[in-house]
Amino acid sequence: MFSNPRHAVIAGAGIGGLTAALALHRRGWRVTVCERAPGPPALGAGIVLAPNALRAFDAIGFDVTRAAGHAVPAAMGVRRTGGDWLNRADTAAMAARYGRPPLAVHRTALAAALTAALPDGTVRYGVAVTAVERVDRPEGGGPVVRTPEGDLTADVAIAADGIHSALRRQYFPHHPGLRHSGETAWRTVLSCEGLPGLVAAETWGRGERFGMVPLADGRVYLYATARAPQGYAPADLRAELRRRYGAWHDPIPALLDRIDPASVLRHDLYDLAVPLPRHHSGRLAWVGDAAHAMTPNLGQGGCQAIEDGVVLARLLDADDDVPAALAAYTRARHARTDAIRIRSRRAGRVAALTHPLAVAARDLAVRATPAWAAQRAMDGLFGFSPA
Repeated sequence: MFSNPRHAVIAGAGIGGLTAALALHRRGWRVTVCERAPGPPALGAGIVLAPNALRAFDAIGFDVTRAAGHAVPAAMGVRRTGGDWLNRADTAAMAARYGRPPLAVHRTALAAALTAALPDGTVRYGVAVTAVERVDRPEGGGPVVRTPEGDLTADVAIAADGIHSALRRQYFPHHPGLRHSGETAWRTVLSCEGLPGLVAAETWGRGERFGMVPLADGRVYLYATARAPQGYAPADLRAELRRRYGAWHDPIPALLDRIDPASVLRHDLYDLAVPLPRHHSGRLAWVGDAAHAMTPNLGQGGCQAIEDGVVLARLLDADDDVPAALAAYTRARHARTDAIRIRSRRAGRVAALTHPLAVAARDLAVRATPAWAAQRAMDGLFGFSPA
């Protein structure tokens, strides 16, 4: 064993990078997280932590409810624009099947809680990782992480630098990169005071969706998607959202009236065109969107990043041979994450249908699916064990 703590340098202070940092810290590693942003994000969206992500947090002793609260949605489901339900899942049944129900939290609060659980100074804001070198030297030695503030040496480097990962491009220059899904998305969090009884639901129209998820802190996370070209950004966002969703069922119009356009995040939706050949190279590993960017249609992007961080730390702790541990990480994560990426892409295609006959057939199929069959279909997502 090592007389001094081994050192991990992580590029990116998103959910995946911070989870990996905490998981390694709790296994005795010294960790440095480099984040190019000047500080924690001022704006943020919600994240639904599915049972698989919560189980991964349990494995490293991180209690997300201390930061985000204990409230969980009573039910979740899909509705039509007039308000009738296509399906609805009781979260108590999910808890009985998977050990616990999902928890919806604000991403900023989750990131703050993960950061607070790390030693002071672990996260260095305003420090961009420009390259990672010497990761495959047969003679051994750790990678060198290049930053404008100077080089960092480590025993392992972790690329958690997001969907547009520069380190992915550095090491896989011939990979085709991202594929635009044909959709754009708007996301925000706002107060739901005076709007009691909100339920977690996604409403499907023709090529458009609107979702609302009550958060554990008493606010509500809203998101909307629409088929649109890359870079689509109407000048009057409020008018655009009202045009698209203003005639949909209550309480969507009232929620639209509360939106502050300055607090809305807009993103085109992408996933990887094809999987990476592997999730590691020598002493460098990729986690989260940097490794397996996926569309948000299954709500698993952040959850898979959390799984990545926990599994990676466990395997690094189990094997002093870092390259061997990272090869085991690829074996443990590659097939699972790519299957979810493909499943999410297919789900998005169904949800974004525009032809009236196709939409009618879709809605009929969703409504006709028994609750037990819909729940069983989630076993492959929610049944994950980090051990």
